[in-house]
Amino acid sequence: MITATFTADRQVPALILKVGKYPLHSGGVAAVRTLGRLGIPVYAITEDRLTPTAVSRYCTGRFFWRPTGLEDPVVLTAQLREIGQRLGKRSVIVPMDDEAAILIAEYAAELSEYFLFPPVEPSLPRALASKQKLYEMCRRHRIPAPVTSCPATGSELAAFAASATFPVVVKNAEPWVRRRAPVVSHSSVLHSADELLAITPAADEAPNVIVQEYIPREHAEDWFVHLYCDDSSNCLLTFTGLKVRSWPPHTGATASAYAVPNDVLADLAERLCKEIGFQGIADLDWRLDKRDGQYKLVDFNPRVGNQFRLFETAEGVDVVRALHLDLTGRPVPASSQLGGRRIVVEHIDLPARLSYRGNRGYPSAAPMPHHTSTELAWLAQDDPLPFIAMWPRLGKPLAEALTQFRRDHSRRGQSHSTGKDGMQ
Repeated sequence: MITATFTADRQVPALILKVGKYPLHSGGVAAVRTLGRLGIPVYAITEDRLTPTAVSRYCTGRFFWRPTGLEDPVVLTAQLREIGQRLGKRSVIVPMDDEAAILIAEYAAELSEYFLFPPVEPSLPRALASKQKLYEMCRRHRIPAPVTSCPATGSELAAFAASATFPVVVKNAEPWVRRRAPVVSHSSVLHSADELLAITPAADEAPNVIVQEYIPREHAEDWFVHLYCDDSSNCLLTFTGLKVRSWPPHTGATASAYAVPNDVLADLAERLCKEIGFQGIADLDWRLDKRDGQYKLVDFNPRVGNQFRLFETAEGVDVVRALHLDLTGRPVPASSQLGGRRIVVEHIDLPARLSYRGNRGYPSAAPMPHHTSTELAWLAQDDPLPFIAMWPRLGKPLAEALTQFRRDHSRRGQSHSTGKDGMQ
C-alpha cells in the first residue's frame, strides 16, 4: 500500500452504489478502504449491517437498502435522492455495477442536486453495457472484437445452432435484463448445439443472449484495462493487467491477476474512449488472439472494476481516488502504473487454483510475471473485519458455483464423447 502524496478534499463524502443483491463484493470493500484511508467520509449501500462492506472500519455510514434490479428505475432514483438528503452534502457517487452507472447517467438531472458524477452522455453507459451495441460500436470505431451474433427470436437462435462452429461463448445480452431474467449465470462456453438449444426459448420469444466467437484458450491471453477519463474524455489514468486465474475457470470473475504495462493495449483503450466521448471510470476486458495478434474487446464495463486495487501509481492514485480528486476540483497527479503488483481474491482463488492445477493459469499465458507485492481483496491488516465477515456468507454461493462447474464439466464430457462439439 503506497502512502498518498496528494491531499484529498475530506469535506466531500462519497457514496458506494451497487444495484442488485450480492453482499460478497470485494470491490465495494476496496472502494470504501481506498477513500477512507484518505480521511474521506465513505457511505455504502448495503444489504444489512453485517456485510463485509458494512463492517469495514472505513465505512462512515451504511444505508440498508436491498435493490434487486427488478424495481422501476424511477423508484430507485427517488430512493437515492432520499439518501442524498440524509447525507446533507453533495457527495461523490461511485458506481460498482453496470446498472448503477446506467441509473446515474439516465437520471442525472434528478440526482445532480445531491451527487457529483462525471457528465457522461446519458445513453452511453447502457450502450456500452449492452453486448450487441458494444460490438456495433467496435465495428464503427475499428476496434477488434470477437464476432458477435444477437438472435432476435428463439427460432433465430435455433437456426444459429444448426450452422454454428462450436465452441461459442454465450452471455446475457442486456443490463437490467440479466437481473430480471438471466439466461446464463455468467459468461459460458458452450461446446455443442445441444447445449445451445437447451437455453433456446419458444420460437417467437427473445432469447436475451448474445453468442460470441470463441477464441481458444491455447491461442489466447486475457487482459484488462482500468482507466479514468475526465470531462473531455482524456484518460488521466490508464492501467493494464493480465488475468491468470478466474472462477468459474476461464469465464468467471478474476481470481488472480498481475499489473503488466502494455502500451499497445493502453493506446487502443484510450483511442476508443476519446472517440466515443466516455467520461468516468471504466473496466475493459480484452482477449489477445495470438492467431492474428489482435487485442479484441470482450466487455466494456462503465464503472469500477472489482479488481481495481491491483493498480496504483507511485503517488498512490487508483481510479476511485482519481474520480474523487477530479470531481472535487483537485488535480490528478500524472504518473504511470506501478509494476510488480499482484491481486488475489481469496474466496474464489482457492477453488480456481484447484481447477487450474497443473496449468499455472491460462495455458497459453506467458510465465507468471514476477511480483513484488500482493494485494489481497479481503484481508487487510488495518481493516480485518471484512475478511472475517466474508466467510459465513461464502458457503451457499461457493456450493452453487461448484455444482454449476461440475454440471458444465460433465456436459462437456458428454459432448466430447459423442463428437458433437465441433472442436478441431
